[in-house]
This record gives sequence, structure tokens and C-alpha cells, in this order.
Amino acid sequence: MHQQKPTDLQKKIQIQQVQNVFQVYFYSQFSLKSELNLIWIMDYSSTISVEAISFIHKILSMRLNNGDEGKVSKNSYDPTASGIDSMAVSHDVQSLRVFTATWNVAGKSPSSDLNLDNLLQVNCQSDIYILGFQEIVPLNAGNVLVIEDNGSAAKWLSLISQSLNKPSNKDYYNTINPTSINSNSFERKSTGGSSMFLQRTSLKAASRSFRSESRRRFKSCNCTIVEPERKSYGRDSCFACQKSKSNNFDDPSSSEEDDTLNTTAVVADVGIVAPTGKNQHLRYCLIKSKQMVGIFVTIWVKKELVPYIGHLRTSCISRGILGYLGNKGCISVSMTFKQTSFCFVCSHLASGEKEGDELRRNLDVIEILKSTQFPKICKTPTGKVPDKILEHDRVIWLGDLNYRIALSYHETKKLLEHNDWDALLNKDQLKMEREAGRVFKGWKEGKIFFAPTYKYSYNSDLYAGDTIKSKSKRRTPAWCDRILWYGEGIHQKSYTRWESRFSDHRPVCATFLVFLHNER
Repeated sequence: MHQQKPTDLQKKIQIQQVQNVFQVYFYSQFSLKSELNLIWIMDYSSTISVEAISFIHKILSMRLNNGDEGKVSKNSYDPTASGIDSMAVSHDVQSLRVFTATWNVAGKSPSSDLNLDNLLQVNCQSDIYILGFQEIVPLNAGNVLVIEDNGSAAKWLSLISQSLNKPSNKDYYNTINPTSINSNSFERKSTGGSSMFLQRTSLKAASRSFRSESRRRFKSCNCTIVEPERKSYGRDSCFACQKSKSNNFDDPSSSEEDDTLNTTAVVADVGIVAPTGKNQHLRYCLIKSKQMVGIFVTIWVKKELVPYIGHLRTSCISRGILGYLGNKGCISVSMTFKQTSFCFVCSHLASGEKEGDELRRNLDVIEILKSTQFPKICKTPTGKVPDKILEHDRVIWLGDLNYRIALSYHETKKLLEHNDWDALLNKDQLKMEREAGRVFKGWKEGKIFFAPTYKYSYNSDLYAGDTIKSKSKRRTPAWCDRILWYGEGIHQKSYTRWESRFSDHRPVCATFLVFLHNER
């Protein structure tokens, strides 16, 4: 019997139904990770129109073809991959696209022509960018023992903002009010014109150029104020902290010398609009930059998402010389986004490829988890704001973890020549230590499909062992640079490395779809 063709109205209804099903399907944290899911979709699509099937095909094609250089995790769905913004489905923010990167830059200061567009994957924008650097200054006695050099950190901030706040870089830097820049701290480079580079600088002064207009400090607490109960709370309440704790009380990271964004109100109200001002052209605002000798962390957030952020705190742990100096260790940043707590850890662990050195790295991780203590602040309506790393809802750890491959140089090279990643990964110290339960118990790491990131010869794609004859100076290639996560509701989309000859390390990047707690 000939089937009657659906009317235009029926087609529109069917397409809308499929769109709704897809949104519910994906946002219920299901993923296209099994043939059964595909069969379910195809069974459903057999009862609907050609236009609806075309819509499904478009979604799936963009899902499979979009990504970071073709490497997309099959275990999560990203709304941006189908052309749907992560906030477009609902006015309420339900998930965030988070970009992370770690890069040991070998003590080199960047030049003005270093383009970070591909590293930051600016064509596939994220909501939050967390960038961790190691060795942004040479780890010599002067930098470790005497005074911290912020010049390189300021240059990295400039390059990052130049990529994130495209397209008109030249106009962007021309809009910065020169009167707001201290001439004793800043010097604009005479050549180039479109890039602001700093010959003498402080990190605090450099950060001002990437903030919003408001002079208000990022509040330690952004709990919703309930007027009738406001007077009944004491000094340690979330209301009292607006005057005491958010202004240098119990939190050294909020001092006047801090390198944190001065931003607008941070009450979690989607209707709040930042006031217009000198830097309102910025699409991404710097909310945190912190340096400890060679370790440097910087966090950037879409301007419209800044009002959701609160409880911003930092903690630094030194694990270097004698276990106390800052040439090794970590910087941890804690914050809340609405009712979900986040912690980002950037570390540089103990080096060395001798047998037993991996135990020193394990000890660094254990001490960091044990010793990191964020300043105590007010209580939220649903409980205490986390003080320890593992108490947070979502945790991402990145850095030069320095774990090596437990094989000889020649054995490793032979496997590298055959691209035998599985055999190499089976001898990866971090993998072996995790599987033995000695470190990062309960943490997760994405599958590695890229070559070892260390150690390369200067300005070359050759590993250092290929050009260095001395066995004492030769280093066995290894996956030193890693990104791990802890907690539920984190789905990794990609885990890749970026090709750059700038350093003897290759930077490693990961993107995540992070789901938020429902409003209570």
C-alpha cells in the first residue's frame, strides 16, 4: 500500500521532535560510544521523514568529523561540535567546555611572533581556558633564591590574550588606554605595532590590561544574599566575608599585590551584565594568573560567564631543592562555578630517569595532596567550600609530571620507529604506578595516541638522543607532560599534543565537557 507523504507541517513537527530527542539524549550524559546507541537512533529515524534523517546525519557527521586535528574522544558529546553553543540549549548553564594545556618552555621567553592560535584551538572556542607552564624562567639560583622574574609571564599573558581575543589584534591593543599603564613598569615594543610586549614589568601591572573595568575585587564568596537573614550572621558567614575575608582576610591570594582579575559583581545571577569600560572589548577575561619561580598558571573565562565564578583561592606547594624551594612543586587554584566546585593543579615534579626516581615523583604527588590547604572562607547553603584538592567536585591536574619510560634508550627508540605506542605505554612509569595503586588512585587519564613529548633537540623534530653522543646527557624519550582528572561529570573530548619547536618539550592539550550540579 502506497504510504502517504507527510505534509510540511508534519515534517516540521517531526524534525522538532528529533531535535528535542537529541538534546535530551546527549544532555542526559549519554554518549555515542556503542553500536546499540546508533541502532536506537536508526530505529527511531526509520519512522520519520527524510528531512529528519538528514538532520541526524548532519549531527553525526559533525560529531565525528569535528575536533582537535581529527582526534576527538568517543566517550563524550560536545554541543559545540554540532554547531550548538554549550549555553544555547537553555538560559541556564548546564555544562562547560574546558580547555587545558601544559607546556614546559625550557626557560625561554617567547618572542612577539609566537602564534598560539593552534595551541589554543581558537576555531573551536571553549568557555574556560586553563594554561599551565613550567620553567618559564631558567631555574638558576637567582630566580630560585633571590627574586622572581615576571617578565616572561607577562609576555605569555599578552600572547594568550592576542589569540583568545581575536579577530582584530591591532585594534585590540590600540584600545588599551596608555594612561593606565605605568611607564616605569611597561615598555611597548617599537616594532610589530600589533603586539604589546613588556621589557620591564610586574605581573600585577600586566594583568590589568586583561581585566574588566570594575575596580572591585573578586569576592571570596558569591553566595546569594538573603536580605531577611543578613543581620543574623556573624563574621564568619558568607555575608560578612564580603567585607572581611574578601579583602585580605585569611586569604593571601586576595592581597593588593595579587595578580587576579578585578571584576564586576560575582553574584550568580545570569541577568547581571558587566559595566562598560576600557576593556569591555575582551571576549575572554583573565580571572587568575599566579607564578611560583618557573611554574605559571593562568585562567581565562568568557566574559559573560564571569558572574558565575566565586570563592577564588590559590595554594602553592614547594617541592624543589631540599623539599622547600620553588623550582619544583605546584600551584593549585580553587573556585566555584555556580554550585560546582573546581580545582586546577599545575605541577612540576621531581626529574630524573634513574631507577627509583619515580618514587620521588610519587612522593611529590602525595605531599601536594596532603599539604595543599585553601584558605577557609564562608559556608555555602549546601555545605562548606572545599579546603583540600580531592574535596572538590571537579579536579584537573596538569603539568610536567616527569614520569619516564622504564626501558633503555635503544629499546625505546626501536619501539618509536614502529610507532608501537601500546608497548611503550605498558612501560610508562605513570601508568605502572597508577595501576599498582601507588599514586593518583581514582584518577583518570585519556588514551594517549601521540608520540612522547620529551626530550627534543633545540629547534628540531629530532629527539635529543639522536643528536647527543654523550650518554650522560642523553635522555630517553618519555611522556613527561600529562593531564589527568578526578571526579564525576568530566568527559574528555580530546587529548593531543601541539607541534612546536620552541622548547625541548611538546605542549599537551586536553578539552573536556564538564557537567555542573543542578541548582538546588
